[in-house]
Amino acid sequence: MVKMIALYKQPQDLEAFNKHYFGTHLELNAKTPGLLKTEVNKFIDLRGGETEYYLMAQMYFESIDTLKASFKTPESKAAGEDVQSFAGGLVKFWFAEVVE
Repeated sequence: MVKMIALYKQPQDLEAFNKHYFGTHLELNAKTPGLLKTEVNKFIDLRGGETEYYLMAQMYFESIDTLKASFKTPESKAAGEDVQSFAGGLVKFWFAEVVE
């Protein structure tokens, strides 16, 4: 199993970000062929301050080939265009193999 990890820095307009991310983007992302599940985490600072990163999304796929094939689909391209439209300067992506 592999996953694509998206790390989002703190947005300037948190309310607008949350509205779009949780109301539009996750729905688009869920339509990606081959996507097994998406897990979203909000970062916290135990001291009560603000963290550098706001969210981490982990999108799981059966294999690297499944992940690569998903990138070629219209659904994945739509989700990619959407994330760039509202979080292009906030997000970075990584890819990892899940070790069980």
